Amino acid sequence: MARLEVTGVTVRFGGLTAVDGASFSVDAGQVTGLIGPNGAGKTTLFNVVTGLQPPTTGKVVFDGRDITMARPYRRARAGIARTFQRLEVFGTLTARENVLVALEMRRRWATDRYDAGRVADELLDRVGIASVAGHRVESLPTGTARLVEVARALATEPKVLLLDEPSSGLDETETDALGVLLAQLTAEGLGVLLVEHDMPLVMTTCAFINVLDFGRVIAQGTPNEIQENPLVQRAYLGTAKSAS
Repeated sequence: MARLEVTGVTVRFGGLTAVDGASFSVDAGQVTGLIGPNGAGKTTLFNVVTGLQPPTTGKVVFDGRDITMARPYRRARAGIARTFQRLEVFGTLTARENVLVALEMRRRWATDRYDAGRVADELLDRVGIASVAGHRVESLPTGTARLVEVARALATEPKVLLLDEPSSGLDETETDALGVLLAQLTAEGLGVLLVEHDMPLVMTTCAFINVLDFGRVIAQGTPNEIQENPLVQRAYLGTAKSAS
């Protein structure tokens, strides 16, 4: 079932077309990949979905409702959460306090009652960083800080989670653990849209992949179909393989 549908989205900045008629969907209970070279328009599409960037044309539908003109906070309350390619964390707060901020904000619209401290501890444990709960985020390695951002996003109990290069800064063991976490989250019904340059992570976690190049969706399919697509190999995967 499609939780999120992006249809015919184009974004222009003056004479520059950053996204050109992109369409894709994100289903509940699976990881959907959005890959492509740097500058392909992936983060711009994230901004369109979350309301930070209005599309020039096209629409965004979430849970069957057109949210193209909805404000970012309304999308968050509806169930859309994200992380950022460039870290957006409260550096002077601890990891636990970062998550508590999101939990306290969620109280504004949540109908359920919860112990924010307990939930914060559970989320930090779930993403594998309970041991640094009391550390200021500015003192943490970049990869660990990214996991703080993931925990904070999960604190809002999203229906769709947008992850922008979450494995950046993680070592191989941490990346494997992230893959396990994504499998657990999707098994619980969460829809995930993953922007990622780590191809092993993409190919092992994604059920379906969309490939962007110069703002256009040039291919869509399963991991096997994407790997075998000559157009994708020329535009992206071939370069990635030769550089590795």
